[in-house]
Amino acid sequence: MTMQQTDGAVRTAGRPRSEKAEKAIIEAALDILGEGSGVSELSIEAIAARAGVGKTTIYRRWSNKEDLVVDALASLKPPIAPLKGVSVRDDLVAYLQVVQSESVHVRTRCIMNIAMSQSDKHPRVAERFHEIAIKPRQELLSAVLERGMANGELRADLDVPMAMAILSGTMMWRTKWADGPLPADLAERIVDEVLLGFRPR
Repeated sequence: MTMQQTDGAVRTAGRPRSEKAEKAIIEAALDILGEGSGVSELSIEAIAARAGVGKTTIYRRWSNKEDLVVDALASLKPPIAPLKGVSVRDDLVAYLQVVQSESVHVRTRCIMNIAMSQSDKHPRVAERFHEIAIKPRQELLSAVLERGMANGELRADLDVPMAMAILSGTMMWRTKWADGPLPADLAERIVDEVLLGFRPR
């Protein structure tokens, strides 16, 4: 029986994959991490027991624990659907609304903290997570800003990396340190404030 490897996950040729089992494994890993376990403390045995599968079922899909953790974390930040492009403002609001909706979930926030705080201990996890989940979003946001610079909606000399940090950082700060319920129009308010400085003078 031959083995095939894709994005770090080992696949067994000729054996049909069980989506139900794979989902159970991902959910089990997320549950354990969300309960406060670090990547170092996480074990394949514990994941298998929580998911109700054998360890071999996990190893057929992932060659090691780190690859499983990356896929589990990435499942919390799926690709953002293509933005409509009606206006830069509309696209920025739509982007931040996705970030806000993800940030308010306790499990997502806990696990994202793990992903960011354990980069020194598990650089491979951090690197792959960035490549799979973070980089595509950065490229999407960068494209929106660059389009705005090209069509005159935004300043031609806008510092794109700084603008991206301001937008995403403000949303993350507001959702993490919120004192009470977040306003329903938070994304719109953030975008409207930053556009005061992003638009042509």
